[in-house]
Amino acid sequence: MKEQLIDNAYSIARERYASIGVDTDKAMDILQNISLSMHCWQADDVTGFESAGALTGGIQTTGNYPGKARNMEEVRMDILKAMSFIPGRHRLSLHEIYGDFGGRFVDRNEVEPSHFDSWMQWAAENGIKLDFNSTSFSHPKSGNLTLASPDKGIRDFWVEHTSRCRAIAEEMGRRQDDPCIMNLWIHDGSKDITVNRMMYRELLKDSLDRIFSKEYANMKDSIESKVFGIGLESYTVGSNDFYIGYGVSRQKLVTLDTGHFHPTESVADKLSSLLLFVPEVLLHVSRPVRWDSDHVTIMNDETLDLCKEIVRCGALGRVHIGLDYFDASINRIGAYVIGSRATQKCLLQALLEPLPALRRYEAEEKGFERLALLEEAKSMPWNAVWDMFCMRNGVPVGDEFIAGVEEYEAEVTSKRC
Repeated sequence: MKEQLIDNAYSIARERYASIGVDTDKAMDILQNISLSMHCWQADDVTGFESAGALTGGIQTTGNYPGKARNMEEVRMDILKAMSFIPGRHRLSLHEIYGDFGGRFVDRNEVEPSHFDSWMQWAAENGIKLDFNSTSFSHPKSGNLTLASPDKGIRDFWVEHTSRCRAIAEEMGRRQDDPCIMNLWIHDGSKDITVNRMMYRELLKDSLDRIFSKEYANMKDSIESKVFGIGLESYTVGSNDFYIGYGVSRQKLVTLDTGHFHPTESVADKLSSLLLFVPEVLLHVSRPVRWDSDHVTIMNDETLDLCKEIVRCGALGRVHIGLDYFDASINRIGAYVIGSRATQKCLLQALLEPLPALRRYEAEEKGFERLALLEEAKSMPWNAVWDMFCMRNGVPVGDEFIAGVEEYEAEVTSKRC
């Protein structure tokens, strides 16, 4: 009965969209081939498997909802469960601290591709491709400065760590026959006023040049800026200006994290500028609330504008979409599902936009007609297309996934102590 209702609603939606020049089947085909890079750290509140120490380096997870993953097996189990509720095939982004260290301590300047062999095997068995991140926070040598530290020993330690992470990403890309994107983010900054801004940025520039001196064929480097970190509010060495300059001059990917800008800035507006000067862009999609709070992504105006801009720029092949939030106050598997599906809903609405007609109006300077069509498009039955997309992918339609998440909680995560 429900399948028939979905079919009927979709038939009507297809005709409605055809009347404004939009092919809904084509939109779903395109969405089918867009893989989100889901983040492993939502499963266990950015704990990882290196140590049980507290988070440091401008990062904070809030909440203590029961049932978080306690080990590698549980992280993998939870990720697969979350993916079972999300239409399409998706990637997994790993932080270095999630390596398979065999129960022994491996310092970060000693990490090797072998520490991720089991991840690569697991990913291949489950049809998942991997992305990677170096980890500069929560370590005795982190402090306030890592790659920008005036202490050469500290700086060299983190150069070695990040260089080894690139080698790991290269091996991941080689084995999965698809480039692994390696994101580089550091927290380096100052809690209060600094009078040596230029010096720290010169040191960071030198460290990055050393790290990127080796060329690889199966991985791509991306560099991520931030406005501030907790406890490092006054100055960030790796600012947006710094990394745009570095990314353009070195032709690296630039990462735009939707939580790493002033609340009044439009991250969507940055895409059309960046894409003129860098080869590709990586997105980290989250939801800032008053600050970089990494709330679960929802279908809000900011995410919708971002997805529309990707499509309007014709940049689906050049923009990689990753998720980056960690909410410990609600069911963690549910958080994965909400954020992933919300991002896909925004992408679908972007793909259903009547762009040819809108661009024709704009070219003819018909401002009224353009605005009118933009407004009418908001109330088109995109949700009927979304339901059909979910049904074709064999995942829950509408709110059906809530019961599935609750069942997993009752049977699995609630039993974790």
